[in-house]
Amino acid sequence: MTEDQQKALGKILWAIADQLRGAMNADDFRDYMLSFLFLRYLSDNYEAVAKKELGNDYPVAGGHTSPLQLWYEQNLSIISKFENAMRRRTHYVIKPDYLWGNIADMARRQDKELLKTLEEAFKYIENESFESTFKGLFSEVILSSDKLGRDYSSRNSGLCKIISKINEGLAQFSATQDTLGDAYEYLIAQFAAGSGKKAGEFYTPQQISSILSAIVTLDSQDPTLGNKEHLNTIFDFACGSGSLLLNLRNRLGYHGVGKIYGQEKNITTYNLARMNMLLHGVKDSEFEIFHGDTLLNEWEMLRAANPARTQKFDAIVANPPFSYRWEPTSAQAEDMRFKNYGLAPKSAADFAFLLHGFHYLSEQGTMAIILPHGVLFRGGVEERIRTKLLESGNIDAFLLYRYTRMYFSFKKV
Repeated sequence: MTEDQQKALGKILWAIADQLRGAMNADDFRDYMLSFLFLRYLSDNYEAVAKKELGNDYPVAGGHTSPLQLWYEQNLSIISKFENAMRRRTHYVIKPDYLWGNIADMARRQDKELLKTLEEAFKYIENESFESTFKGLFSEVILSSDKLGRDYSSRNSGLCKIISKINEGLAQFSATQDTLGDAYEYLIAQFAAGSGKKAGEFYTPQQISSILSAIVTLDSQDPTLGNKEHLNTIFDFACGSGSLLLNLRNRLGYHGVGKIYGQEKNITTYNLARMNMLLHGVKDSEFEIFHGDTLLNEWEMLRAANPARTQKFDAIVANPPFSYRWEPTSAQAEDMRFKNYGLAPKSAADFAFLLHGFHYLSEQGTMAIILPHGVLFRGGVEERIRTKLLESGNIDAFLLYRYTRMYFSFKKV
């Protein structure tokens, strides 16, 4: 997909969002629209694989019946066998009634059962498609919400209109993974731009992502040697929608990253990140996103009792919330992440985030993190942490950005 086509598709979908959301908060409408794009992606991918799997047995359907619906009707005795094969191939299963083609057709016909079918579809994908990959994925998409309408009829009518418009917009472009991935990324950026100060909660602009990715992919011992060709593990402990991690993966190429790890506290943003990974062709076995508090270190994988077994990452990128207020405890003062440096003050957890990432950096790894400029001059415990990091030679470089943000690069010595 060319850059001009990406922009054209993005503008069409954004215009649809701007037109249809009405009095609904932009953040709420974002969750609906992006979820529908994701369902379209899952459906397109599933049907393409099903067509290959069935070969000459894949029927030609007409009217309101899709090829897969027709095949199910004609092959009731071997549906289970087929779905097991599809789980091996795609790692998930979607019943024909829940595929985007059927949903879009119901919307076009103003079918009164659309809302009910969508609820069933989301529930099925979350709980029965494939183990934990989709667990809770649509938890923030409340189809019974008054924001969609006062009663079932008005909500159903509103959904028919939204889905029909999205389907019409997408029909003008080829239905490929790149198309939907680009559309998803564009919409996230647009919704972020309209969120003001809240934007950093779920999206890091591509220009900034590119700088951080460039930093961590350089040879950490001798940058003049150029880029590393492969990173076994990459991590973002405040990953938002996952844009930083995807930018880093794109920079190194499909085979350039072994596994992607991310952590996100906000449940809505956590769901966006998982959808974003899958929409960009990252297989469920190639990434792991955890929902939990980074400062409390809630991810069990990172709490190995034996220090020798502590998970380490070859590259860490992060854009954590600036000067986040937290409540450090006496127990955290003995936490291995902070013990040798000190606890960041309650008024600003910037150094707590930094030390968290630094603790999990591999010996040859590099971390690039965006922080507010106050970490350069604030006194007290922050000055002591800053001094120790500088004296130990762990800070590789920092770059000023618009005088209020900085990119810090860290490495182990």
